[in-house]
Order: sequence, then C-alpha cells, then structure tokens
Amino acid sequence: MRFDDTLDTVLAADLSTPMARRSVYRQLVDLIGRGRVAAEARAIETLEAIAPAVELSHRTAAARGLAFANPPFALVRLFARDELAVAAPVLRTARLAPDEWRSLLGEIAPPARAILRHRRDLDAEVRRALDSFGPVDFVLADERVIQDDAPVVVEAPVAALSVVEPDPAPEPVRRAFPIPSNFTSLGSAAFTLPVVAEAVRRSEAEPAPPPAPEPVPEGPFRIADVVARIDAFQASRERDRPAADPVPPASRIRFETDAEGLIHWADGPGRAALIGLSLRLAGGGGMARVDGVAAGAFRQRERFRDAHLVIGGNGAAAGEWLMSAMPAFDPASGRFIGYRGTARRPHPGETATPRPAPAPDALRQLVHELRTPTNAIIGFSEMISLQMLGPVSDPYRDRAQSIHRHARDLLGAIDDLDLAARIESDALTLRPEAVSLRAVLGSVAHDLAPLAELRGATLALPDQDAGVQGDRHAIERLFGRLLATLLSATTRGERLAMTLAPAGERTTLSITRPAHLPEQAEAGGEVSHDDAAFAALPLGTAFALRLADNLARELGGDIVFGTEAIEVRLPAAGQDGARAATKS
Repeated sequence: MRFDDTLDTVLAADLSTPMARRSVYRQLVDLIGRGRVAAEARAIETLEAIAPAVELSHRTAAARGLAFANPPFALVRLFARDELAVAAPVLRTARLAPDEWRSLLGEIAPPARAILRHRRDLDAEVRRALDSFGPVDFVLADERVIQDDAPVVVEAPVAALSVVEPDPAPEPVRRAFPIPSNFTSLGSAAFTLPVVAEAVRRSEAEPAPPPAPEPVPEGPFRIADVVARIDAFQASRERDRPAADPVPPASRIRFETDAEGLIHWADGPGRAALIGLSLRLAGGGGMARVDGVAAGAFRQRERFRDAHLVIGGNGAAAGEWLMSAMPAFDPASGRFIGYRGTARRPHPGETATPRPAPAPDALRQLVHELRTPTNAIIGFSEMISLQMLGPVSDPYRDRAQSIHRHARDLLGAIDDLDLAARIESDALTLRPEAVSLRAVLGSVAHDLAPLAELRGATLALPDQDAGVQGDRHAIERLFGRLLATLLSATTRGERLAMTLAPAGERTTLSITRPAHLPEQAEAGGEVSHDDAAFAALPLGTAFALRLADNLARELGGDIVFGTEAIEVRLPAAGQDGARAATKS
C-alpha cells in the first residue's frame, strides 16, 4: 500500500470519539514528521482542527516522538504555536532554512523564542533576527504596578536608580525606566522587580562607611550595579535566617482507605510513607510494611486493633506503630467504602515487631513491574490489529500483530520467572487433584505442534493412561516447559517417544532423550539443587530444566536424566482418583 493511500485512510477515519481523535492525531504527526507523506494542507488543517480536542499529555508525547526526526516547516509551525510543553521538544531539535526561521519567529510566543536562544547551531542571520525581539522578550514584569503593554515601573530611592534629574527628597518614589540595550548580557539570571527594590532598600539601610561622593550619571542606571546589590541582599538574608527547629517525633497518624484497601488520605508527618500502602497485602512494600492482622480483617470487612506497622527511613514517622481501624459503609446503599482509623506509637511494654510474613522478594517485584506494561502492550496491539479504534492501514496492522506475538512470548518468560520466584520463596499454592496424565500430554503436544513442525520432530504420546495426584495447572506447566526444551534439542526426523509405567505409589513417564541435549544435563542421576551441572548449560536450557525439576519436586516427584531416556516420576492417584481422572 502506498503512503498516499495511507494518508487518505487516516484522514477518512471517524473523529466522533476522543480516542479516535487521539489516534488520528498521533498517526498524522508520525507520518508527516518522519517524511512518509507530504505535509499537505488538508493534513495540517486536520491537525489544527483536532488539536484542541486532544489532551495536552498526548500532544506533548507526539512532539517528543519527533525529536531528531527533521519534521517539515508546516508541522514545526503547528507545534511551535501550541503550548510551551508541546513546542519545546520540537524547537530544540528542528532544522529549518534561515528564511523559514525568520518567518516563524514573529508567530511564536516569547518563551518559545527563549528556547531558540539556547541553541548554538542556528545561522547568524537567525540569531540576529532573535536579537531584534529583545525589547519585547526581555521585559521585567511587576504585577503589582504594571499591566500588559504598560511601561516597567519600580519602587526605589531616587539616589539609587536615577533616571531623570536627581531628586533631593529621600523618600521612595515611583519612576519608569527603559530596559537597557545591554540587558541580554545577563544570560539566564532570573529576578523580579520587587526583589530589586527590596535589595536596594536593604543595602541602603545597612550601616556602611560613607562612600566617596560620585557624580550621578545621566541616563539609564547600570544593570550590573543592581545585580551586585541583589547578590548582597541574598547573602545577608541567608546569614540572618534562623536555624529550623527539629521536627518532634509524630505520636499519632490518622488515615483512610478506599474500597480496595489502599490508603488514599493520611495526616501527620508520616503521610508520604502511608499513601498508597495496601491493607490487603501482608508485608506491603516501599517505606511502610503492615502485618497480616489488617489483611485478615480486610477480607472479612471487620474492625482490627493494634496491627503492626513499620515505617522505614530516618524521618519523624520512622519506626514502629500500632494501627486500629473501623470499616465504613455507604449509608444509602450499605456498600463497603473503606477503612478509617489511626496509628499510634506503642506504649512502654508493647512490641510492634511485625509478624513473619512472606514479603515479596526483589524478583517477584520485578516480575510484577514487567507484567503490567507487557499486558498493556498486548491489549493495545490487539486493539490496533482488530481496528477497534477505527480503520488502520495494513503496515500498521502487520506491525501490531508482530508486537502482539513478541509480547506474548515475553509474557510467557515473565510467567516462568514468577513461577521460579514463588518456588524459591515457598509461596507456590497447589491444589492437588486426580489428573489424567495422557490428557495433559495431549494438550501440551497440541500447543507445541508448531515448534515440532519447525524442528521436523515428532511427539509420540503414550498408548496407555495413568492418573497422578497434583495440581493440574502445575503439571501442565511442568510438561510444557520440559517438552519444549527437549524439542528444541531434537534433530530433523527425530521422534520423542513417551511411555507410562505405573509403579506403586509413583507413576513414571519415560521420554526419549534428544540427540542434542547437552551432556551436562546430569546423565544417569537425579538433578540436585546444589549441583553445578546446570551452570554449563545454555542459559535458556539451564533455566527451563531447573524450573521443571523444581516444579516436579514441589509436586512430590522428581526428574531423572538418563543416557537413553528422561524419567519424570510423580505421585500416583488412588484407585478411585485414577478412575475419575481417566473418565474425565
């Protein structure tokens, strides 16, 4: 599909919903900014029409996406006349011809021109054009005494800021003065006229040796003298500032939660550590941790008393606390709306040591932070590929489908990390039941059919069936990861045969050992958690085999790697359970 057709497709999209307008805005900016389509008048007019209806955050993100993309003049002009947050990313990196810059300078606001003044890659004629706007851009505004387009007025003694003939009266008067032509030499120094006047008054009031009389110069005062007085004023103010009193330790904190158990309001010095703390999860995270008393009461919507809370850090709220709270309900509907309570310091003799709770380790925190954006990527890629936001061109749909496929693979790896972390922290929850092993193997073989076809190998399911006792989901994960790793080590035409052999209290599944499975995979014995054999394996193979072995141990079984076959031994189901499993 030609990009002209893509532009027609985007411009023909429905703009009746906010989401559709955001999507069209981002697509047009991307296509025009990266030179995939020409900056036609109809496209720019569409952007100007829908820009007010697109949120500032989305417009700012679109502008940041054009950094170093060399957008055309029409698009730079559109962004430069927008809010400063939108204009700044484009103006910092845009590359235009000198005549285009000169035509643009008169259309943008002074803050936008200030951004261009910090660039060192502009031509000399563009910089001269910027300098011509100095009398307009470098205006000192004092909101107390001036309005828009009014002359600059400052309150100062006549002897200090002489603009007209010296006045012998010592009292302050109000005089207007022009902005000196050398004002640009100040660079980025920022000050306001009230500070200037205060600095002048303070410096006049401080006792000092009488200076030698100097003739009052005619014309505007020198701005460098005012800057020197400002520096002296700020230095004296720092010397005279009293030391801050130490903050006393907090003794009580009030808090409220929402219906999900998250603290959304708190007062007192410890509010920053408490905001966002969840009463549903024992252990919590971040600066504050709460024990399981509050979590148990939250599940029952009951009051709790003296739940243990620990706030980290060195602030006034750091240390141990005891929390008590009552559930709150909506008077009209009776719906639970959260908790309201207080936290206090423990009295002498009381202990606020939190009870041992399975706090999430660093790996599980990382898994949680990875899974959230990955799920969001999968959801948005599905919306684009299914055209839920409106018509999407074929290149965008192909790219969205590719992103969706890779995100799914990434989510599988994240789930494996989560499973390994749960096993290591003894947090894996299993629900034992009688499971038909042949049914599980059939489901896994169906999922791995594309991989088997790619490798040119065959998975041969066992002829007989047997029931095992364990969590169905964990058993599926065990054989899914193990068989996928073994298939990856096969050669073209190889056959992985599986046989079942019930033997007393255990059921053994024997799988033909692939030809290219590394020998470090413990040929002829059980895999030990302390064995260094896995360290010599490739990273993906070592992790998958260790995960399968750990999962088998959690199920009450083990894995034995032999020279000819790999045996997976799991607890056998009872006779009644085996019959029920095979029937299902």
